[in-house]
Amino acid sequence: MSATIYDVAREAGVSMATVSRVLNDTAVVKEETKKRVQDAIAKLSYRPNAVARGLASKKTKTVGVIVPDVSAAFMAEVVRGIEDVARMYNYHIILCNSDGMLQREIDLVGTMWEKQVDGLVFMSPALLPEHIQTFEEAQLPIVLCRTDDPERRIPSVNIDNACASRDAVAFLRERGASRIAFIGDRTGDQTLTGLRREGYEEAVLRAGLVPVFIDTAAGDYASGLLAVRTQLSIETVDALIAANDELAIAALHACQDAGKRVPDDILIIGFDNTKLTQMARPALTTIAQPMYDYGAVAMRFLTKLLRDEPVDTYSVVLPHHIAEAASTRFHLA
Repeated sequence: MSATIYDVAREAGVSMATVSRVLNDTAVVKEETKKRVQDAIAKLSYRPNAVARGLASKKTKTVGVIVPDVSAAFMAEVVRGIEDVARMYNYHIILCNSDGMLQREIDLVGTMWEKQVDGLVFMSPALLPEHIQTFEEAQLPIVLCRTDDPERRIPSVNIDNACASRDAVAFLRERGASRIAFIGDRTGDQTLTGLRREGYEEAVLRAGLVPVFIDTAAGDYASGLLAVRTQLSIETVDALIAANDELAIAALHACQDAGKRVPDDILIIGFDNTKLTQMARPALTTIAQPMYDYGAVAMRFLTKLLRDEPVDTYSVVLPHHIAEAASTRFHLA
């Protein structure tokens, strides 16, 4: 990837705004600071976007959208929600894939700033101090989508992930389960998986049960299949909650490979309500999230910020529910 304005700012030890002032000669900058910026530009062979520079004082009617994995099963619905609302308010979107990598996310924010987008919809597995610093330097209106900010510094749209897991535990308990396991990658507390894991643990402990964690290397099918096969004695549990639908299908197949019937021997619940749940046999019960609404509400939130409209709250919590299917219903084939 070619150098971005963020790279120049980091190399020179200044903000992106300072780099912009040096490039456009729009304000007085100390000679020492200016030299550091110019040296960084030369070292990185940075070439500023002339079109973006020419638009520095105008609105471009474009919005950047940064997502961790554009190929994820649910992402099409989220992006469609963003695009539909953007079109209603005459905005175009620039969609970028970050692979959930911190440095790429930071670089992409710099790239979006350079392209003079009016604002950002940002999705990431977690919100880190490095993100906050970059957002502050960019000075762009930003709305988090499916990304939690526990300190409520940045507007966000999410569900209550911990509550959703507690609901899943209660749901399984009502169906007689008493040995409930959770499968997911061990991540930070404020990631989506971390919040779902936290809700699960809280609920099983409150019920007087023993938490059983199946730790995966990642959130994909292969990691889930390996983890269940190597870490879990199927006889020790009668229910599984997965951090996402792909892991739920991996757990389903691992149980079937071990000769266990779902739901007769073990109950399984996924998370996200992607199309994968209906492709599985038996079809998977899952925690349903309003994927389209994530995008639509986040984009509408952003338009309010861009148009200086009143904002009632900086944290929008959307509803979730359990979509029951054959993996927890004994009378379904």
